[in-house]
Amino acid sequence: MLKQRVITGLALAIGFALVLALGSFEVFAFAVGTVMALAAWEWSDLAGLSSRWSRLVFTLVTALIGALVPFAIDLPEFSRFLQPILIAACVWWGVALLWVQGFPASSIIWGSVPVRLLMGWFILLPAWVSCLYLRALPDGIWLVLMVVNLVAAADVGAYFTGRAIGRTKLAARVSPGKTWEGVLGGLVLTLAVASVYNYFVFQSDWLQLCAFVAPVALVSVLGDLLESMVKRHRGVKDSGHLLPGHGGFMDRIDGLVAALPVFALGVFSTQWVLQALN
Repeated sequence: MLKQRVITGLALAIGFALVLALGSFEVFAFAVGTVMALAAWEWSDLAGLSSRWSRLVFTLVTALIGALVPFAIDLPEFSRFLQPILIAACVWWGVALLWVQGFPASSIIWGSVPVRLLMGWFILLPAWVSCLYLRALPDGIWLVLMVVNLVAAADVGAYFTGRAIGRTKLAARVSPGKTWEGVLGGLVLTLAVASVYNYFVFQSDWLQLCAFVAPVALVSVLGDLLESMVKRHRGVKDSGHLLPGHGGFMDRIDGLVAALPVFALGVFSTQWVLQALN
């Protein structure tokens, strides 16, 4: 299993780096759209759809909505609608936090198939918009790379710190293995990674950067917990089996899809980020 995880992880990392660094915006948009469509296919099962046709319809509708995003970014009116979309996405993750805290009693609200399908759109589509918005910026490659590395740091830091000193359960009814000590370790590693970016790329006020980055790390944990909650409700261990040793695509991007709208809203609203890059 470990060998499979390493091989799959390396393949994903190399593929991502090549598309991000060498591909055009259109190539990147297609790659992101493909991943989001595969994640939508997996989510359709987590939502409770059983037939392949119904799952395919949900996936195609999601993909068609997402396919409009690259064209919308070029419209002059796009920036007017972007901030409300990102704010709404952040509000949604606030609601998700309440549901995670209230599990399993909260499933009376979100446990039906239609509501879980809507959850899939609230999770995937704002992340899709955010990712393409970041990539379309003049220094978008750095921004996309940064948010991916921040989420990875939060995950890695939480894993190793939790295994080493984790004692206080974070959400025992949702994900028994996660601890508050792990969250703190992930946050520390995330801030360390952000400091590296600050030194080599941003060269701006470190405290400002920390205030910008900390919410991104914390909400990535929430994304992981939300998917774990839905999987526990559905009675499955993984979102899918498309990635050997890793489960499904949703299992790999659950933290990232939560972090992207928060990060993008910070970039959109905090002018010093773009000024530092320019």
